Amino acid sequence: MKSILFIGLGLFGGKMARKFAELEQEVMAVDEDEDMVNNILPYVTNAIIGDSTNEGFMRTLGVSDYDLCVVAIGDFQSSLQTVYLLKELGAKHIVAMAASDVHEKFLLNNGADEVVFPEKQAAEWSAITLSNDSIFDYIELDESCAIYDIEIPKKWAGHSIADLDIRRQYHLNIIGMRVNGRVVTDVNPYQVMGAGQRLLVAGTVESIHKAFRIK
Repeated sequence: MKSILFIGLGLFGGKMARKFAELEQEVMAVDEDEDMVNNILPYVTNAIIGDSTNEGFMRTLGVSDYDLCVVAIGDFQSSLQTVYLLKELGAKHIVAMAASDVHEKFLLNNGADEVVFPEKQAAEWSAITLSNDSIFDYIELDESCAIYDIEIPKKWAGHSIADLDIRRQYHLNIIGMRVNGRVVTDVNPYQVMGAGQRLLVAGTVESIHKAFRIK
């Protein structure tokens, strides 16, 4: 279990804080808005109203005692000040939310260890999944590699993974298969695939696009 100081309870922050709590992490949630604090309180370990840009208030939180500090503040200046104070007060690891590349650079310069782009990531995910009816989900691993939840090409129906020699022919790894709506990770390479079969495929984006003829 990790102890997490979570600052900023807007749409993204509130959902993330609740998810941490569902994962049985110890969460202290902070926001200036009383309603947001009251809304999150039933789901987290504790929640408090406060201004994270105020050094005096931040000192009362015992920042250095937490395993992780998350800053999910949308306001540019407030997020930078909060990250700076966390670093100054001895935060072990700081993850901050950014709205742009410039925001990311300033957050990293102010002491953030990691930066996330929820809007950018959601936009990219939507564009990729909506651009092709055969793509159901997508997880970017880095700039060149990803995992796709994707329907097999029609010409693959009636063949097994072993028959197609997918790893050698396409330089891809099959890490799962959708069966009756559920993901099966113990994939039998000799199981014959049917029309509409979905696979979880890992590899370079270029290799996946080539194998599945994604344009």
